[in-house]
Amino acid sequence: MALKEYSLVEKSLAWSVHIFTASGLISGFLSILSIIEKDWRTAMFWLFVGLVIDGVDGTLARLFRVKNVLPKMDGKAIDTVVDFTNYVIIPAFFFYSADLVPESWNLICTTIILLASALYYGKEGMVSNDMYFIGFPVLWNLVVFYLIFVVQLHSVVNVGIVMFFAVLHFVPIKFAYPSRATKFKIPTLIMAIIFLLVMVTILYLFPERHFILTLSACICALYFGLLAIYNTYFE
Repeated sequence: MALKEYSLVEKSLAWSVHIFTASGLISGFLSILSIIEKDWRTAMFWLFVGLVIDGVDGTLARLFRVKNVLPKMDGKAIDTVVDFTNYVIIPAFFFYSADLVPESWNLICTTIILLASALYYGKEGMVSNDMYFIGFPVLWNLVVFYLIFVVQLHSVVNVGIVMFFAVLHFVPIKFAYPSRATKFKIPTLIMAIIFLLVMVTILYLFPERHFILTLSACICALYFGLLAIYNTYFE
């Protein structure tokens, strides 16, 4: 059976999706430049841009049938490279540069972030068939966001937080995949959008801190945490 021949427009749209996905590396690189300058707000802004790109590229890929149009291109591999860069390597550098833990623990915690994340990516079934992340997904960019922009905790407490999330990668808890959730899809999407709006507002106003924004960010985190517990133990 002959393969279907796709039009130039269809191929161009499919290539544009792959390029869009890969552009997350550019936002990540710009974040690195800002981290070097210790411009935390701009650095997190570029990681936020990468988060948005990652949030919509899958939808675009399905819309333009990228797998069918370009069968010899592996969009998932591109996405994995970008995700590990923007969700692990750059946040680890961000964490190390921001001095969030006692100096003697800084390299240790950064090493734990990198190693635990690499091992998590090596697990089979990282995403379940019913579209849940099994174990805490690799979102160290958001952990760094909360530690710098949302809460101000003692540096020793931050060590505990790193240990907690590193271990949580390997605990079989079902965390929602917001863009592809099968249950509570609408409230989860709404909460994800609210979080993105709160996040960009916090970044815009930083270094000013506002209680209502801090509370909103904490409520969003609590929602996803409680939803994970419900999905794992009560559904």
